[in-house]
Formats: sequence, structure tokens, C-alpha cells
Amino acid sequence: MRLFETVQAWREFRQRLPAGSLGLVPTMGALHDGHMALIEKCRRENQHTVVSIFINPTQFDDPRDLARYPQSFQQDLDLLERAGVDYVLLPPAEDIYPDDYRFKISETELSKRFCGAHRPGHFDGVLTVVMRLLNIIRPARTYFGEKDYQQLKLIEQMVQAFFLEVEIVPVTTRRAADGLALSSRNRLLDKQQRQLAAKLHQVLRASSSPDQARTLLEELGFQVDYVADFRQRRLAAALLGDIRLIDNVPL
Repeated sequence: MRLFETVQAWREFRQRLPAGSLGLVPTMGALHDGHMALIEKCRRENQHTVVSIFINPTQFDDPRDLARYPQSFQQDLDLLERAGVDYVLLPPAEDIYPDDYRFKISETELSKRFCGAHRPGHFDGVLTVVMRLLNIIRPARTYFGEKDYQQLKLIEQMVQAFFLEVEIVPVTTRRAADGLALSSRNRLLDKQQRQLAAKLHQVLRASSSPDQARTLLEELGFQVDYVADFRQRRLAAALLGDIRLIDNVPL
């Protein structure tokens, strides 16, 4: 496995890779089995696999959330090497944002709903960093989990809108045995919260309507941001303490 710690070093190396041979899994680190599912699919479908690790500051609407985001870079690198990843990009923020985030991607409809309604500017940061990573890495395919369903749809639409020559590949959500969608933020849950967190998925599957799901979640002790049906999915975001969980299930 080869590690690149600057954008310049990667771009110089990228020129030597054949077109169409590269798959990308973008991450913010704190890797778990959900990331491994993306990597496994990427490795099956591409000659070379690159994983980016970049905790993107522009998608955090709350500085406290950014400050406590879990970091485990050496553990992540060990996992990636064992997983057979070819290349890792671990760039500093100044390489990704040499313009200090003066230029950004904004979407005016879907990004304002659901998570976007509760996290102002979040999807501007997501779309902007994804656009920059795609231009830097130039993959043929890029892999995203369905857990972040709204994010996935926005990225698919951005790629279409800007005529980008990359395939966005969705990957089914990987879950713990009790149904909790795997997420880096799960590390922040205490034991009691972790037991309760699995109820989010269970309620979404069992409820007959978004309103019923909201009521059940609030009775259990969740602080609900939203439950809504969208494109044959039931989407939800809810907090346990100050830990925000999201999930969705097909209808």
C-alpha cells in the first residue's frame, strides 16, 4: 500500500495510472465494517483502489461536532493495508482548500430538506469536497453507502449536472447484529445509548407512517429531527444526547 500525504504527490503519480482503472472510496477515517463493504466492492470492480481519508471541516455546521469527530489514523492505515487497498490519500486541509473555501458547490432544492434543513451549509461542504476529490483523484468509479441516502442522491445528481465522467456506485448499508447502521459516530455512544440506538432502525421498519415512527422514537427517548418518506425510502435523523444518528429503510 502506498500513502500520499499531499495532493501534488498524488497528481504526479496519477498520471502514470491507465484511464478507467481506478476506484475511489472517500472517507473521513474512523473506519469500520461499513467502510470495508465499500472497499470490498471497489476492489472487486477495479484494477486499483484508492481510499481518501479527510475530515472535511466545511460539512460541520457545529464546531463542537468537528472537534469530537473520532480520529484513528494509524489504526485506519493498518486496516486498509490488511484489506488490500493500493493507495491512500491523506491530505492536509490546505491542499483540499487552497482557496480557503471561497468557491463551493451549492444545490438549491434537495439539499435544503431533511438533514439539510437541520444542518445549514452541510451539503455545500459535502458536495464541494466530493467535487474536489473527484477532480484530484480522477476515478472511474466512486463508492458511497446507502446509509447517507440524501447525500448519495445529491452526489449522483451533481455528477449528472456537471457532466462528470465518473460512475457513482451505491453500496447497501452494513449493520450490526441488532440492526444499527454502522457509523463512525457510533463510537461516541455510551453503553446505554448504544443499546437504545438500535431501536431507530427497528422503529423505521415497523412503523406504518412517518408520524407513527416519530411518536415511537420520542417515547423511547430520541430527540427527532425528522422522519420522512422520500423516493420509496423512509428517512430519519434523531439524537441521543448530542450524538446524531441517521438511517433509512426501503418502503
